[in-house]
Amino acid sequence: MPASAKKTRRVAVLADSDTRWKWGALTANRIAPEDSDIRLDGYLLRGRATPTARQLQEVGVHADSLNEVTAVEFLRTMAKEQYDVLVLALVGGGVQAMLHGLKRVWEGRSDRPVVVTGYVGVVYEKLADGLLLRHGADLVLANSRQDAERFRAVYEGVGADASSVTEVALPFLGGEPYTGEHDPYTVVFAAQPSVPDNRKDRTYLLNRLIQHARKHPEREVLLKLRSKPGEHTTHIEELPYQKLVQRLEPPANFKLVYGNMGEVLDRTDLMVTISSTAALESLHRRIPTVVLTDLGVREVLGNHHFVGSGCLASWDQLDEGHRPTPDEEWVSRQGVCADGTYVTAFDPARERIAKLLGQPGGLPALTPYYTPATAPGYLPGILARHHLGPDGSPLPGAPAHDREPGPVRQIVRRAARGAYRHGVQRVAPVIRRMGEL
Repeated sequence: MPASAKKTRRVAVLADSDTRWKWGALTANRIAPEDSDIRLDGYLLRGRATPTARQLQEVGVHADSLNEVTAVEFLRTMAKEQYDVLVLALVGGGVQAMLHGLKRVWEGRSDRPVVVTGYVGVVYEKLADGLLLRHGADLVLANSRQDAERFRAVYEGVGADASSVTEVALPFLGGEPYTGEHDPYTVVFAAQPSVPDNRKDRTYLLNRLIQHARKHPEREVLLKLRSKPGEHTTHIEELPYQKLVQRLEPPANFKLVYGNMGEVLDRTDLMVTISSTAALESLHRRIPTVVLTDLGVREVLGNHHFVGSGCLASWDQLDEGHRPTPDEEWVSRQGVCADGTYVTAFDPARERIAKLLGQPGGLPALTPYYTPATAPGYLPGILARHHLGPDGSPLPGAPAHDREPGPVRQIVRRAARGAYRHGVQRVAPVIRRMGEL
């Protein structure tokens, strides 16, 4: 179809971290009709994890416009702008706050956008809490058949409408299938900012990775890092591996790497992790993948999600040359789509969005499960974190939202964010160590 004949769909994505921006922007592209162009406007919610320019560049997903906003500023924009689809790529509390704020600013409007939300990866904790905070969106995307079944069960179990649950797949899967060993054979450990969460366990993993490099000097051993010290991602990282490795003397075949995960996977022969979503990216490409059991198989680590996958193994096994064989039935239930069905995985979402946009009379008002009547002791606190009152309106004293921040305000914001990150990474660990004396 000639470009001039294509319809342009206007899509907005609101994200609160680099990972969620990647998920939100890629999802926006995946759920767009194949016969349309996209005008993608990105909004980054101001907070501790607001991505830096380097992180945005590394994600590699571009928008037609990109602005940093507070919750109140964003709602003011949504009251004026016309979009076809809005993707809320936020933590659960942020989604709930936006749903109530949007319900207020769109009051009386039937031409509002279709609101889409979901999860950036594996859902292994706070299932009910996170799901109910997302209830009220027109589409709640489930990344796999297993998640779709669990999501519907939670909503139906509390008497909430479950029709919004829509099965898709992770939007960032792709790349060429693994065809055989590279030269040199490359082992990649995908680090996670918050798992494990203590110095002892992180030092143990780092030492085992370095030992593996020494034991196999013919291999290249890479530690894939999410962020540089001082940057934040979806989760807080108090003990960056970059700092821990400074006390060690790794061999020449051990390296720290950043960059797009897909590009790193292009040269990977063995993917190792505790519970990173990178494992699913790797399995999608049929790269040998290991989920470590060294620290136990525990809910707090998230590796319990991989029980039955065939991927659980220890460093001792890897040192001796073990290569896992994934369970095909388990993989097929995880939205990994290694069987070639990925191209159609987003069809149900596209069809549902098209039906909603073509609905006679437009869309009804948003109806979250949580209201001041159903959760009077919980909802007000969620909304207040984003400077919103129980009815979704801005609280007195909310950050100014009627003008762009001037140079002084921008400097103050950057300084405040830097001070917060310094406190998380430097001051807080010291205080905790003092408390353990």
